[in-house]
Amino acid sequence: MMIRIVLPYHLRTLARVDGEVQLEVASPATLRSVLDALEARYPVLRGTIRDHGTLKRRPFVRFFACKEDLSLEPPETRLPEAVMSGAEPFLIVGAMAGG
Repeated sequence: MMIRIVLPYHLRTLARVDGEVQLEVASPATLRSVLDALEARYPVLRGTIRDHGTLKRRPFVRFFACKEDLSLEPPETRLPEAVMSGAEPFLIVGAMAGG
């Protein structure tokens, strides 16, 4: 299945991509499998979204799918059907602190 991923500007610049990234991921697509595929295709992103050693999400990075925040979900969480079908993108968002 083809997953559409929207990256924040600074990660698109680092990976040298324009617009959305499309990755083929085996079914069922999970948070872990999508991030593994993204880092495999764009090795320069390793360590920017997840910590190198623990593979935990970086503090100021959030994951969204179908208007739901999946940032605190376990890595084995399956992505919504709309994301797996390519109808909706998987969003990786750089969060801001403060207010």
